[in-house]
Amino acid sequence: MKVRIEPAGYEFEALPERTLLQAAEDAGIEIPSSCRNGTCRTCYCHMRSGAVRYRIEWPGLSAEEKAEGWVLPCVAEAVGDVVLEVPLAKRAG
Repeated sequence: MKVRIEPAGYEFEALPERTLLQAAEDAGIEIPSSCRNGTCRTCYCHMRSGAVRYRIEWPGLSAEEKAEGWVLPCVAEAVGDVVLEVPLAKRAG
């Protein structure tokens, strides 16, 4: 699956079984994160398009937030191409 991070325009592949956060790190992209288990919401961002599945039964998002397209990349896996809005994303290093 292809992932695009806006507004920077970073693009990378997300392999199956890798979270969006892990896939970004694999590609040298830093997304703000902390707990990596779906509770702290540091990685909370908006998904402009695409779909995800969660590794945990109930990530730290309300039903309304999910319906509005908010995601937690630390516990979300892409199920197709995804575009995320992550203003603080940057190249590692």
